[in-house]
Amino acid sequence: MIPRYTPHDFAELWSPARRYATWLEVELAACDAMEEAELVPRGTAAAIRAKKITLDAARIDEIEKTTKHDVIAFLTHVEEKAGIDARWLHRGMTSSDVLDTSLAIVMRDAADALLARCDKALLALARRAREHAKTPMIGRSHGIFAEPITFGLALAGHHAEIARAKKRIESARKEIAVGKIAGAVGTYAHLSPEIEARALASLGLEAETVSTQVVARDRHAAYFAALALCAAAIERFATNVRHWQRSEVGEAEEAFTVGQKGSSAMPHKRNPILSENLCGLARIVRAAVIPALEDVALWHERDISHSSVERMIAPDATSTLAFMLDRTASLADGLVVYVENLKRNLERSGELYFSEAVLLALVEAGMARQEAYVFVQRNAMRAWKGDGTFRGNLAADADVVARLPGGKIESLFDLDHALAHVPGIVERALRS
Repeated sequence: MIPRYTPHDFAELWSPARRYATWLEVELAACDAMEEAELVPRGTAAAIRAKKITLDAARIDEIEKTTKHDVIAFLTHVEEKAGIDARWLHRGMTSSDVLDTSLAIVMRDAADALLARCDKALLALARRAREHAKTPMIGRSHGIFAEPITFGLALAGHHAEIARAKKRIESARKEIAVGKIAGAVGTYAHLSPEIEARALASLGLEAETVSTQVVARDRHAAYFAALALCAAAIERFATNVRHWQRSEVGEAEEAFTVGQKGSSAMPHKRNPILSENLCGLARIVRAAVIPALEDVALWHERDISHSSVERMIAPDATSTLAFMLDRTASLADGLVVYVENLKRNLERSGELYFSEAVLLALVEAGMARQEAYVFVQRNAMRAWKGDGTFRGNLAADADVVARLPGGKIESLFDLDHALAHVPGIVERALRS
């Protein structure tokens, strides 16, 4: 995490203060449950809460230099602050009961913040997609002119992809909201499933099915994979913006604000820096997936090879994606669309995009498909090379005219017909 790409709420979410406060929250929830089971004196947790202690992250770090164990350092500091009542904390528990349950809380809360940001990005894309639902543009496959679409349809596709990404994060949120208060190897030797269930319920979590000493890491891997797919969806949108902004395309561009500078050397430059930034940041989020997958295969009931990884990838991946979603919403909101350039590029194709309509008409007139393909292609290739227009070449081709007489050829060059279903597709996407 670096400040440049860390939203304020995520800086707080992953701060040492929040980490230790969550650890204490877990310990007290477990203490409450043990009081109910009559394993701990009644009122212990309430007495500690009444002290309203403020944990000192620097002091915990200082203690850890001696203990070489973060949870023991934390518990030692809690005893310093809370006094004799704190002796009942952590009864029958192991460090991972605290660490994994706390991590589940923070990752769940991170998912909630990401989902709220998804909604803002989706709203921005939906508004712009409806605005340009009927704005024609040339579609491209392999970067080459294909058939017409609309600018709104292109944006609706990005909306649909991010909507799917949101659903994956929702699913991952549910899967990650799992903790354990089950003891050293998950057998409840000095606890019980009932204590665990009561403590976790108070924290808004479910219990791991079979916890060993840790919560199973396939849950975490699924979480990071969901984040990566959301980042990939954003990257595809950003990649398209970068192409639309190319000088020789000029169909849309990022908003360029008053006082903004594009280049230290060339005052005329207006660069797609926001989109390029999003493409770069997507690599960071995506990079968390392989380490998360490698964390799944821990030795026996547990080792700590996953711990150092998660201390890095959890804050980095969630914070970076939060920043990306914020930027995506503002990028979509401010996107400048050049309708005349969209029309110009559509016209540059010389109506070649009606080739399929002509092909199908010839087939319906009785021709074999491959023979009809040859007739259409030879007229299209002449136009491609600048020898006449596609429509004019077809009208002058005796083989074609013999099968498509009168005004039939003209009727096939109908943009409204080609785009008739697009508004419905846009609305279908925006309902997803």
